Amino acid sequence: MAKVTPTSSRKSDHIRINLEEDVASRITTGLERYRFVHNALPELNLPEIDLSIEIFGKKLKAPLLISSMTGGSKEAAQINQRLAEAAQAEGVAMGLGSQRAAIEDKRLVTTYRVRNVAPDILLFANLGAVQLNYGYGLDHLRRAVDMAEADAIMLHLNPLQEAVQPEGDTNFSGLLEKIEIMCKQLPVPVVIKEVGWGISAETAKQLARAGVQAIDVAGAGGTSWTQVEMHRATNESQARLAGAFAGWGISTSDSIVYIREALRTMRIFASGGLRTGQDIAKCIALGAELGGMASPYLKAAAKSTEAVLETIREVAMELRVTMFAAGAASIPDLQRLPMAVRQ
Repeated sequence: MAKVTPTSSRKSDHIRINLEEDVASRITTGLERYRFVHNALPELNLPEIDLSIEIFGKKLKAPLLISSMTGGSKEAAQINQRLAEAAQAEGVAMGLGSQRAAIEDKRLVTTYRVRNVAPDILLFANLGAVQLNYGYGLDHLRRAVDMAEADAIMLHLNPLQEAVQPEGDTNFSGLLEKIEIMCKQLPVPVVIKEVGWGISAETAKQLARAGVQAIDVAGAGGTSWTQVEMHRATNESQARLAGAFAGWGISTSDSIVYIREALRTMRIFASGGLRTGQDIAKCIALGAELGGMASPYLKAAAKSTEAVLETIREVAMELRVTMFAAGAASIPDLQRLPMAVRQ
């Protein structure tokens, strides 16, 4: 029988491996295939371009999401505080890492509490959807929301990661019906998020029928969690199994396009390999509302709050300049811009 690693220990492993190892997907985001048509006469004043957007009743200064990353350890607590401080200062959204560790051990609840430094941000709680098949129910999800004072909850889907973990939870059967029940009974919006392999149009349609209010595609092109698990493996057989899936998944750009074509009104968040303001602009033009990044913010937060602030400002400025050069005065304008050049 495989040794079961405590959730908090896995969280520390994940932080260390993401910071120290090459865990990039062997698939690209697909965003390199897209180009904006340059507008040599945009008739815009750069400082007046409006990056703001409203999501779930919260107004953001820019359509940026510090994607779900961590929690459940002393190191994670410091990282979350720094991320939240920066999110508050810059008026962007933030997702917490999976809160399962704190559900299992109440002493870890404080590692997910950030409202003391970020009272106004759009904040997402987070749990693995598969836990609904392992004893979790409405009470557990409410506890996750309440401990974080969150505005919504992300239920993440990670079947491939669970399948290559020796301690993985791999019973995903009957999960859609349980997600639907949670959507009906929770007092906050439910967002479904992949963790790095994308969401297909058919899956998105099932989720929409279940009552999910937004989908974070988390497509292939960024961190590959099978690569992370490969570095966690305790024997060569486990490592080979995890490493075999480095090229698996639906790219971020394809996932956005597939879902937008299938569901014209579904709220889409983009993540998975995004690194720049131009990446986020392309995702918004393809059909997303919010652009999430994890790795760049994690690396910055390992240094300081100021490093996170600098990263957010750089991304927002590149987004602003992209909109300026493409002739979009606002996020709705950007959403209407055709991606006329596809290579």
